[in-house]
Amino acid sequence: MEQIAFTLQLKAGYADEYRRRHDALWPELAELLHATGIRDYSIFLEPDSGKLFGVLRRLPGHRMEQLPAHPVMQRWWRYMADLMEAGKDFQPVSVELRPMFHLP
Repeated sequence: MEQIAFTLQLKAGYADEYRRRHDALWPELAELLHATGIRDYSIFLEPDSGKLFGVLRRLPGHRMEQLPAHPVMQRWWRYMADLMEAGKDFQPVSVELRPMFHLP
């Protein structure tokens, strides 16, 4: 499995709401993420800066590139856009991180 990591930016004062919405993750979104090959997905918060750090594993042959066009993903992005930096299409602004070290 391939592991990828990225950052997102949470707006100030929204950490509790961000957690609440993710604690109630829509079942159809969880199913979509699994169907596209995503596994073991975590998001961490650096509280002082509001920086979110995401890391996930994806199966060989994953279909993550299909997510932006899926209605469930678009609906989730609109739902979350008030809490984080997002583009005009509501997709969160994400910066992919380059692997620098791994200890298996």
